[in-house]
Amino acid sequence: MNTIQKKIWLAVSVVLLIMVTIWIALTYYNQKTQDQYNEILQRYLRMNEVTLASQEVVTNLNTYFVTPSLSNLEKITGSQEKMLDAKNEVYNLINSENEFALTNYINLIDSFIETTNRSLMFHSEEEAEASVKEFTEATRISKYISEMTLTVIDTELKTYDRFYRGIIEQSIEFKKLGVWLLLLITLSLLLLTYWFSLTITKPVHQLTKAANDLSKGRFDLPIKVESNDEISFLAKTFDHMRININNLISEIQQKAQLEHELQQNKLLLQESQLLSLQSQINPHFLFNTLNTLSKKAYLDGAEETSDLLVSVAGLLRYNLKRLDRSVTLFEEVVVLKQYMEIQHARFTDRLNVHMDIDEACLQLDIPGLTLQPIVENAVIHAIEPEEDGGNIWFRVIDKGECVRIEIEDDGMGMPAEKIKQILDEKFILNEGHSTGIGFSNVVKRLRLFYGLDDVMTIDSIEGNGTKVILKLPKVRRIENNDEAPDRG
Repeated sequence: MNTIQKKIWLAVSVVLLIMVTIWIALTYYNQKTQDQYNEILQRYLRMNEVTLASQEVVTNLNTYFVTPSLSNLEKITGSQEKMLDAKNEVYNLINSENEFALTNYINLIDSFIETTNRSLMFHSEEEAEASVKEFTEATRISKYISEMTLTVIDTELKTYDRFYRGIIEQSIEFKKLGVWLLLLITLSLLLLTYWFSLTITKPVHQLTKAANDLSKGRFDLPIKVESNDEISFLAKTFDHMRININNLISEIQQKAQLEHELQQNKLLLQESQLLSLQSQINPHFLFNTLNTLSKKAYLDGAEETSDLLVSVAGLLRYNLKRLDRSVTLFEEVVVLKQYMEIQHARFTDRLNVHMDIDEACLQLDIPGLTLQPIVENAVIHAIEPEEDGGNIWFRVIDKGECVRIEIEDDGMGMPAEKIKQILDEKFILNEGHSTGIGFSNVVKRLRLFYGLDDVMTIDSIEGNGTKVILKLPKVRRIENNDEAPDRG
C-alpha cells in the first residue's frame, strides 16, 4: 500500500532529482567551457615559456663567460633543460593549421640550443673569438625566438577568434536554453504538484460524497475510492460499516413485514373462521341429499338431471376432501370434465370444449383444484358475456422434462394490468365463484408446490382471446410429504 508519506517522499525525490540533473548539466557545461579557456591559455603560456627560457639561457651564458664557475655552468644546463621541456610542450600544440609555423619554431629552438652548446665548447677550448661569435648568434636567435613567439601567438589569436565567437554564441544559446528549460521545469513541477494534490484530494472528495449519501439514508450505494493509501483503507472500513447498517435496516424491515403479514394472517383467519361458522353445513347430509335427488330423477326418467346431480356431488366432494393434498393430473382432468358437464347444461350449444390430452402425462402430481379455477375464469369472461358463446381448448402436452398444459379461449382477451396482477399474486375481487380459489391463488400455490417462479405465462391480446400456459416439471424441487399449499 502506497502511503501518503511515501507519495510526499516520491514528490520530493522527483523535485530533487530534477534540481540535481540541472546542477550537473550546468556544472558540466561550465567545466567544459573553463577547460577550453584553460587549454587556450596554456598554449600561450607554453610559448611564452620558450621566450623566457631562451632569455634565461643567454643571461646565464653571459654570466658564465664573465665568471666561469661550476655553479654558473649548472645554471646554463638547467636553463637548457627548461628550454627543452618548453619545446616538448610546444610540440604537443601542433595541429593542421599551425603545423608549418610551429615546426619552424621548434627548429629555431633546436638551433638556439646547438649555438649555445658550440659557444660553451669554444669557450672551454679557449677560442674566445669563436665563442663570442657563437654567443652573439645565440643572442640574435633568442631575440628572433621572442619575435616569432609573438607572431605565433598572434596567429593563434586569429585562429581561435572563431572559437571565441563560437563560445560566445554557445553562451547566448545556453542562456536561451536555460530560460526555456526553466519554463519547462516550472510547468512540469506545476503538473506534478497538481497530480500529487489530486491523488490526495480526489479520494477525500469521494469519501466526503459517500458520507453525504450515507447521511441522506442511501445505504445501498457502494463506497468506491480510487486510491491505494490510508484513505482507501478508511473507505473500505467505511463501506463495511455501511453494509452492516444496511443489513441491519433490511432485517428490521423484514421483521416489520413479517409482523405485518402475521397480523394480516390473523385477521384473515378470524374472518375465515367467522365465514366457516356462518356457512357450516354437514357435508354428509349434503352428499346424501344430492344422491337422493339423483336417484329420484333417474326413477322419474330424467337421466340428464340425474347425471348433472352426480357431477355436482362429485365436484363438491372433490373440493372439500382433496384441497389440502396433492392429486394426480388424472384426478384434476376427471373433475374438470364434471365441471364442464355442469357448464354444458347451463350454456348448451354456446359452449364448445376441445380437449387434446396426452394420457402418458396424467400421473403427474399437482396441487388440488389447479385447473378448474383457470377454466372457470375462461367460462366467466369468454363464454358468459358472448351471445353466441365461444370455444375453450384444453391441451396436455409432454415436453420431456416438463408437462405443458394449455387453456385457451376465443373471448375478448385480458388487459395487461390484470395479467400483471395475476402473475404478481395480487388479490382480485370476485374470483373463484365455485371453488373460493382465485386465479392469483392458483399461481401462488403452483410456485410454492414446485419451488419455481416460472410455472405460468399468460398470452392475451384484447379482442383475440387468451391462452394460459402451465409449465409443470416432472421432478419437483420441493417435497412436502405430498401436501399441497392450502387456500391461503
